[in-house]
Amino acid sequence: MTEKQNLISEGKAKSLFETSIANELLMVYRDDTSAFDGKKKEALSGKGSINNKFNAFIMSHLQRNGVETHFLKQTSDNESLVKRLDMLPVECVVRNIATGSLCRRLGVKEGIKFEEQPLFEFFLKDDDLGDPLINDNHIIAFKWGTADEIEQMKKITFEINKYLCKIFDDAGLILVDYKVEYGRYDGKLILGDEFTPDGCRIWDKETGESLDKDRFRKDLGDVVESYQIVAHKLGVKV
Repeated sequence: MTEKQNLISEGKAKSLFETSIANELLMVYRDDTSAFDGKKKEALSGKGSINNKFNAFIMSHLQRNGVETHFLKQTSDNESLVKRLDMLPVECVVRNIATGSLCRRLGVKEGIKFEEQPLFEFFLKDDDLGDPLINDNHIIAFKWGTADEIEQMKKITFEINKYLCKIFDDAGLILVDYKVEYGRYDGKLILGDEFTPDGCRIWDKETGESLDKDRFRKDLGDVVESYQIVAHKLGVKV
């Protein structure tokens, strides 16, 4: 049995612990919720458990479709075993519809659909700096990743988008945008971190209602309940 050992990192809503196996970590999902780079915080009962099960469902679906991830198995309601990665300090953001910070940054109308190809952007993972927008040249110049890794991140992320847009659409949902992160493992770049409603925007296809963390950002209420609705529609047992 894998034993939880030393805490090695603690993010806004997750904690990572070493285990008795050197290349495996225990990812613990907490009920903590934050927005605006941690300026707004609250604990929402049950969110950690839902996110853990949601992530296990998504990661398993991607693995079945040939996307290699760090996810190994769910070990409890709010804990999962993952591979230990050397994470790249960048976030890959994919936007299928224009909304949120993109509209504020570029002054474009909300709701524009990117039908030919989704919009892809890199951001530096740094809360203190507000996760600034970066490009390929920044990543290479500051040695955050290689040119080959940049191409891999783009390729894998577009594959992820194809697989996930379909299951969300089939469930009566719109996957508006999301972020993913990657890390190095055994000489390869693979998907790490998490995929939960905390890191994406999800709208109901019929009503357009937001069913993600925007409910927390905008004080719309029923955050956990909305996560449960999304999980139920996708067939996630929470």
